[in-house]
Amino acid sequence: MQKTASAKWSGGIKDGKGSISTQTGVLKDAPYGFASRFESGPGTNPEELIGAAHAGCFTMALSLQLEQAGMKAESMETKSTVTLEKDGDGFSITACHLDLKAKIPGADKAAFDKATAAAKEGCPVSKLFAGNAKITLNAELES
Repeated sequence: MQKTASAKWSGGIKDGKGSISTQTGVLKDAPYGFASRFESGPGTNPEELIGAAHAGCFTMALSLQLEQAGMKAESMETKSTVTLEKDGDGFSITACHLDLKAKIPGADKAAFDKATAAAKEGCPVSKLFAGNAKITLNAELES
């Protein structure tokens, strides 16, 4: 399986403008640039998109882990915070923190904790970060 995305750019690093599109069309010419990446300007940025991918990947992987443990989520919401830091002459993604709030009727806390740990380690986006960025998780089981 392969999925595609594309980016366009014109101009310099600070005055330039770009757009990002995805194969599915969910993103079509979504604007991005210096202001949306390093300041609080409008548009998206690679770290935000990586965070969305990680939150989605982890939450879907957790759904599988829960199902295998005999549980089914009524609702799950994951927020991903991606940290971009100065690294020599450039920048590196150094961390990704996942905050999960899950409502799972009749869930066993120990089984829930085991499932969240397995999903955190096993989702493909977490594997992509492995060895390159610290991944942390705060998982809250709501009653």
